[in-house]
Amino acid sequence: MTVRTRIAGDRDDRWWRTAVIYQVYVRSFADADGDGIGDLAGVRAKLPYLAGLGVDALWFNPWYASPMADAGYDVADYRRIDPAFGTLAEAEALITEAHELGLKIIVDVVPNHVSDQHAWFKEALEAGPGSAARELFWFRPGRGEDGELPPNDWRSEFGGPAWTRVPDGEWYLHLFAAEQPDLHWNNAKVREELESVLRFWFDRGVDGVRIDSATMPAKDPALPSFGPTHAQSAPPTPHPFVDRDEVHGIYRAWRTVADSYDEPRALIGEVWLADPHRFAAYLRPDEMHAAFNFDYLNCPWDAQRLRSVVDATLAAHAPVGAPATWVLSNHDVTRHVTRYGRADTAMGRSPAQHGAPTDLALGTRRARAALLLNLALPGSCYLYQGEELGLWEVDEIPDEARQDPFFFRSGGADIGRDGCRVPLPWSGGRPPFGFSPDGAQAAPWLPQPDAWSALTVEALDADPASVLGLYRRALAARRAEPALQGEEFAWLGEPEVTGVLNFRRGEGFRCLVNLSAQDIPLPEGESALLASGPLEGEGEGEGRGVALPPDTAVWLRG
Repeated sequence: MTVRTRIAGDRDDRWWRTAVIYQVYVRSFADADGDGIGDLAGVRAKLPYLAGLGVDALWFNPWYASPMADAGYDVADYRRIDPAFGTLAEAEALITEAHELGLKIIVDVVPNHVSDQHAWFKEALEAGPGSAARELFWFRPGRGEDGELPPNDWRSEFGGPAWTRVPDGEWYLHLFAAEQPDLHWNNAKVREELESVLRFWFDRGVDGVRIDSATMPAKDPALPSFGPTHAQSAPPTPHPFVDRDEVHGIYRAWRTVADSYDEPRALIGEVWLADPHRFAAYLRPDEMHAAFNFDYLNCPWDAQRLRSVVDATLAAHAPVGAPATWVLSNHDVTRHVTRYGRADTAMGRSPAQHGAPTDLALGTRRARAALLLNLALPGSCYLYQGEELGLWEVDEIPDEARQDPFFFRSGGADIGRDGCRVPLPWSGGRPPFGFSPDGAQAAPWLPQPDAWSALTVEALDADPASVLGLYRRALAARRAEPALQGEEFAWLGEPEVTGVLNFRRGEGFRCLVNLSAQDIPLPEGESALLASGPLEGEGEGEGRGVALPPDTAVWLRG
């Protein structure tokens, strides 16, 4: 391995600064062996489709060996591929084949926890209280006369207590499902192991990692309780397990690993924080390269609110020289075609929104416009598989088919995230829509709606006006447009007056997004490069007498 020496503050432009990154949820992407579960062989067969779409990189949700208590985020072995997905040799071949097509590869790493089937946790259960094996996790005696109460009042992100008792009487911490015991990051062995995992995948050609729940690995060793209403009121500062200062030492060490390669690897964080200064701390020159933008994902379809979020995002990233990221959907939130078709367009995922009336035609029109907005903003953009087909959230899944821990731990009050994870439709007129091969022995692991027959890749492929056609044209235009490769950005006009987002990038490139209820005239002397939908009036492309309809975006050259 060739080591490249870097100086602090070196912020040379790299692929991750402007990349369009496509999220591959392997279980739901393509099933090659007919067992109803997507696999690496299925992804490999579709790599030409992804390269043809025009994306720059692929981000894979966890593909490691796992009992799948939380869709692979309960990792049992980072150095093996789960048998449902394939083998390590197939993963290595996929990385090679993707690189040959010009696609970078990003994999998920989960520092906060592992599976209860991980060798370390099994050893800890057998070794008993006071053992070195238990020091890798947060085992503690309980409260109460017989230790019958959890060590504190912390709650799981999935609902219910964050502690589970084992037969010898001790309790272990799990901020997510009980099958996901939290690692104790004060232990040097934990730090060494996760750094070794990074090298294992970087040595195989992986170009970067996405860091799951990146704010949560460090805990207050005192494990203080902080009240039963903390979810509804302001939490303590510093928080006992979110965004503690100690967490930054983890990522500085990871950055050293990433920078040790001749072609430095990228670190991309899942960082949910409201404070822009605390958020930016993760993006300092010796920590992560980029972090997900959840404020933008959760923003309503409103010109003033979107403009405010864009301004806040760029302002937060500027002091540390990091690129912004723009994303509308992922494996944890309601698909934005559905969200944009509801009265409340703001929430990425809310139990209260499940089953809300949805105008899918309106949602699709807004989603098309949002694509051009995303791709025109400075920074990188993330696409979630299936959004290029205009897929919507599938709310109508039978209870017996659901698999998300949110559903089970809430007793069904929260139907969870399965609706955005339904397998993709590729071809044909009925399920499984080419997701599995003809004659497959099993149905897809989640049921697909019959109405998706109009949204298969096959059905949309030849229509340049389709959502898929728009994605292909927009991605090609973004790559070809010099103004979109830089960082220059300036607003033109005021959204509180027009309900329009109007901004310039570089020399002569303009993006207009109409979020008002009326047509707006396009500026004279500028030609339309690409529009998310039909423009009103004669002389389309000339800018004279042409209007931009509501919920439509256009790229202009003047």
